[in-house]
Amino acid sequence: MQQEEARVRLLDAAEELFYARGIQAVGMDEIRGASGVSLKRLYQSFPSKHELVEAYLRHRDERWRTALAEYVDAHAAAPEDAPAAVFDWLQTWFTGPGFRGCAFINAYGELGAVSEGVARAARDHKDAVHAYLVDLVRKLPVGAPEALAGQLALLLDGAITTATISGDPDTALRAREAAVALVAAAGPGGTESG
Repeated sequence: MQQEEARVRLLDAAEELFYARGIQAVGMDEIRGASGVSLKRLYQSFPSKHELVEAYLRHRDERWRTALAEYVDAHAAAPEDAPAAVFDWLQTWFTGPGFRGCAFINAYGELGAVSEGVARAARDHKDAVHAYLVDLVRKLPVGAPEALAGQLALLLDGAITTATISGDPDTALRAREAAVALVAAAGPGGTESG
């Protein structure tokens, strides 16, 4: 097995196990078993669990943001539809198998206070999602895209957290309604257009 193939298999196994059960509940031997990668190859790829956890979060960030962007690109017929499509994607994610909330909030809750790498990966993910939202709303006739994107990011994280705790996937639909109202208020003639 080539090193890169082993690395991908390890990251996929780590993502599945860490997301489903939590980082601290999963040992390296479980990841080795689930990936089919030898212990020697595992430690060649990731000399410590700490390094594997950070790599898992980076891997998940890339996959999550790609899935979101692809959905929005496919379902937003016009730029003004894009913010609502973000929340439509959340609804799809929330109703899918194995939804356990935000991997980054979960990881931060488990290890953020003791692992700067985990805290940094979580912050980087949230910053990248905010930047994506800024890019979406910059295509709209709004006066303060960064502020609006920040509000949408809060709605997004709130919807994820609420859906996780309540088990109610329709949280995404309520957040979608709020997002549409925020975008309308920020546009020409809206209450926040200044």
